[in-house]
Amino acid sequence: MKPPRGIFFLLLSLLVFGSGPLFARDVEVTVEDAELEMPLEGAAILLRNGEEYVCDEAGKALFTLPDDGPAVIRIVYPGYESRRLTIPAAEAGGDGIQRITAALRLGGVMESRELVLEAERPGTSETKSGRSVAISDRELARTAEIGIIEDVMTSVKLLPGVGYSGMFNALPSIRGGDPGDLMAVLDGFYLERPYHWGGGFSIFDPKMVSSARLSHGVFSSRYGHTISGLLEISSKTPSPTETELEAAIGSSAASLNLSFPLAGKGGILFMGKVTYWDTLVWAAKGLSRAMPDNETLDLVNSVSTAPFIRSAAISANYRFTGNLEMKANAFFGSDGVGAAYRNVYDDEDIQGKVNMDFEFGNYQGFLITGLTFNPLPSMVLKATAGGGFIQTSADGFVDNRVTIRYNQEFLDKYEDTLTGLKSDQSYTAPNANGELDTNMTIANFQGRADLDWDLGRGFLAAAGAQELYSLWNQREDIDTILETPIAELPQATIDLLPEHLFPIKDIPNAALIRPIGYTGDVRNQGFTTSGYGLVEYASPDRKFGAELGIRVDHLYFLGRDFSVQTRPALNPRLNLDFGVLKNRGAVDSLTFTAGTGLFSSMNETVSFIEKSSGIEDYGLKMNRSWTSLIGTKIDFERGYSFSLEGYYKRVFDRAYLTVDMTSSNTIVPAFAFDGIGNVWGFDLQLQKLESRYWDGWISYSFNWAKYRNPQSEEDRWYYPSFHRFHNFNLVLAIKPIRRFNIAVRLGLASGRPASKTGDEIYSYPVQEVDENNQPVLDENGKPVIIQKYRRDSWYDENERSAWSVPLDVKFSFFRFDHKGRVLSEIYLGAENLLAPIFAAQGGGTTFNEYTGRVDTGANSASYGLPIPMVSLGFKWSY
Repeated sequence: MKPPRGIFFLLLSLLVFGSGPLFARDVEVTVEDAELEMPLEGAAILLRNGEEYVCDEAGKALFTLPDDGPAVIRIVYPGYESRRLTIPAAEAGGDGIQRITAALRLGGVMESRELVLEAERPGTSETKSGRSVAISDRELARTAEIGIIEDVMTSVKLLPGVGYSGMFNALPSIRGGDPGDLMAVLDGFYLERPYHWGGGFSIFDPKMVSSARLSHGVFSSRYGHTISGLLEISSKTPSPTETELEAAIGSSAASLNLSFPLAGKGGILFMGKVTYWDTLVWAAKGLSRAMPDNETLDLVNSVSTAPFIRSAAISANYRFTGNLEMKANAFFGSDGVGAAYRNVYDDEDIQGKVNMDFEFGNYQGFLITGLTFNPLPSMVLKATAGGGFIQTSADGFVDNRVTIRYNQEFLDKYEDTLTGLKSDQSYTAPNANGELDTNMTIANFQGRADLDWDLGRGFLAAAGAQELYSLWNQREDIDTILETPIAELPQATIDLLPEHLFPIKDIPNAALIRPIGYTGDVRNQGFTTSGYGLVEYASPDRKFGAELGIRVDHLYFLGRDFSVQTRPALNPRLNLDFGVLKNRGAVDSLTFTAGTGLFSSMNETVSFIEKSSGIEDYGLKMNRSWTSLIGTKIDFERGYSFSLEGYYKRVFDRAYLTVDMTSSNTIVPAFAFDGIGNVWGFDLQLQKLESRYWDGWISYSFNWAKYRNPQSEEDRWYYPSFHRFHNFNLVLAIKPIRRFNIAVRLGLASGRPASKTGDEIYSYPVQEVDENNQPVLDENGKPVIIQKYRRDSWYDENERSAWSVPLDVKFSFFRFDHKGRVLSEIYLGAENLLAPIFAAQGGGTTFNEYTGRVDTGANSASYGLPIPMVSLGFKWSY
C-alpha cells in the first residue's frame, strides 16, 4: 500500500525546513530611550519566526535564539521609531547569556498619551475599549495571508461586531449598519470604493499594511464620513537602514516587495502583485464535468475571462530634520472578469436557447503625501493632501428565446375565458433580452490639516479641518422587458386596455410583459467641508480619562444645471474611561468605558441625483446616527484579555431609493431622506496575545437591527437583507515547533432574512405589449397568450436562510538561514473546507416558469463556491 502523497509532502518539508543548526543560545536585550537613557518598559522584541517578547520594568527581555549565528530582530514601542537590530554571533558572558543594549528615539508623530513607561501591550496599543479594535501586522500575516486572495478585509471580517458576508464579499455589515457605509482611510486619506471586482475583495494587500484598526464605537471626532464603521489602514514604513526584499509565488498570485534605505533618514518601498485565476478556473471546469448535477459549479464553464487583479504600490518616508518628516503613498490597480453563457434545451413541451455575455473592468489609483512637523516638544502639526480616481465599465447582453406548448392543466383552468387554445398548439414567448452599458468615472481630491497640543497636567487639545472634492461621471443605458401584474398598474392604464384585445384583463394574477428602460448621464460635483475640535484628559494615575469633541460636516452639491446643499451636521461626541483595578492578583487591569455621540455620512447613491430628482436646497440630507455604548475590558496575566461591549444606535435621515416601474416604460428613481432604524447588540471577545505555542481569539456578536422606509410602497419595519443575529469566530495560531505553524479560522453565522414561499405552484396568463401598451399580435392578428407559473413569496421576519460555517486552514513551514536574515516559508491553505457538508440551502425547490415542472435541485443560498478552495505557495524574505 502506497502512503498518501500528503505524507511525502509533510516529510519532505520537515527535512528541508527542519535541517537547521541545533545549538541554541540565550540573549538579553535592554531597550532604552536614546536621549533620556531611561528603560522602556513594554517595548516588544519581534523575532523573524513571529515570536514576541516584552521588556520588563528594567527594559530587559530574555529570549532564546535557535543557533549561535547572527540574527536580526525588530524592536517596537508606541510613540517611538521601530528599529531593526542585528545580533552578532554568540559572545556570551560568564553566565552564558549574550547581552545587547538598543536605544530608540521618539517618532515623528507625537502621541503624548503613550509616552509613558506604562505602555499598552504590544499589538494592542491601537485597540481602545468602546472605540476600536486593532489588528497588528503579525495578526494580519496569520489571518489575512490565507487562501487564493490575500486581503486585509479577510482579517477584519473576523473581528467582533462584524457580520459574516461570505467568501467573495469585502463589504460586511458593521454592528447592523449598511455594508456600503463602511469608510476606509489610508494614512488619513479617505478612499472611495477601495475594492476589486465590485466589492469582492479590498485593495489592501497585507504586505502593504502595518496595521488595521476598525472603529465601530464612539470614535474620535478627528474622523467622520460614516455612521457605522471606520477602517483605518496604516501603510508599511520602509526601513531607514536596511535593504529588504520579499517575494512570493503561489497557485493564484505572485508578488514582490523591495525597499531601500535613504541615507538613514527614511526609505522607499516598491510593491507589486499579480493575481491569476486561470489555473483555478481550469481545475473548477474539470471538477464540474465530474459533478454534472451541481448547477452552481457548472456556471464556472461560462467564464470567458478568468478573474484577474493587477496592482502596484509605492510607499516612502523621509525625515528632513528631527522634527520634520514627509510620507507618501501611491497605488494603481486593475481588475476584471468576463462570462459567456450558452445553453440550448429541447424538451417535449419547451425548446429554446439562452445566450449571455458580460464583461467587467475596473481601474483605480491614488497619490497621497503628508508632512508631520513638531514646532514645539508639546505640539504636532500634520498636513495631508492627495487625489485618486476610479474608472469602471460593465457591458452585458442576454438573449433568451423560448417556444412552449400549452399543457392541459393551463387549458382546463382558463377554458371559459381563453378560448381557441389547443394542447398541441405551440407559441414563441417574448424574447427576454436585455442590454447593459455602464461607464463610471469617480475622481476625488482632498486636503486636511491637524494640530495636537499637549497642554500639560493631563490635558491635550486637538483641532483640524478638511476639504474633500468629488467628481462623479456616469453614463448608463438599460433596455429590458418587465413582467408586471395588471393589478399593480395605474387604474388609468388598466381602463385603457380593450377587453377584446386583452382577454386576460379580468383574470386574477394575470400580467403584462412590456419593454422598459433607463438612460442616465450625470456629471456631479461634491464639496464636503469638515472641521473638528476636541479635548482629552488623562489623570496621572490613569484611573480616569475623557474625550469631548465636536465635528461639523457640510456638503455642497453641484450638477450640470442645478445645485443643492445640506445643512451643517453637528456631531458632538463624549467618551469616559475608568481604570478600576490594576495589578491585583491575576488581573493586570480592569477598565470600564462609556460613550455617546452623533455621526453623519453621505450615501453613495445620492451622488447620481439629477435636476429631475426634484431635490431642493437643504432637502438633501446626510445619513445620521446617534450611538451610545458601555463596555469593560479585563487584562489578565499570561497574556489573556477579555472585553464586552453593549451598544444602541438610532439611525435617522437615512437616504434610500424608491423606483417607479409601472407608470411608464421608463424606470423613474426617486430619492428620500427620512429613513430610520433601531440597532442594538453586544460583542464579547476572549483573546490570547502573542505567545510561544499558541495565540488567537474567540468572539461572539449578537445584533438586532430593523429599518423603515416611510415613503416606500410597503411602509413597515423590516430586517435588512444583510442582517444576522449571531456571529461567532474562532481564530487560532498553533505553533508546535518553531518551523511549523497552523492557522485556523472557524466561523458560525446565523442566516440572513429570506422570503417565505408558498407550497402551491400555479399557472397564470401573460400578454406582451409594446411601448404604447398595445398588444403584440401573432400572424393571424390575435393576441399571444403566454403560459407561465409562479409560487407566491412574501416577507416574513421569522424566515431565515441556513447557518453558514466557514472553515479555513493554513499549514506553514519555515526556515531561517544561519545569519537570521533570510526567512523562507512554504504553505498549504484551504478555504471553505466544510462547503460540501454545510452548503447553505434555501427553502423549497426550483421550477420552470413556463411549464411548472419542478426541478431536482434546491434554491441555493450559499455565499461562495460549493467546493473548498486550495492554495499552495512559497515566500522568501530578506
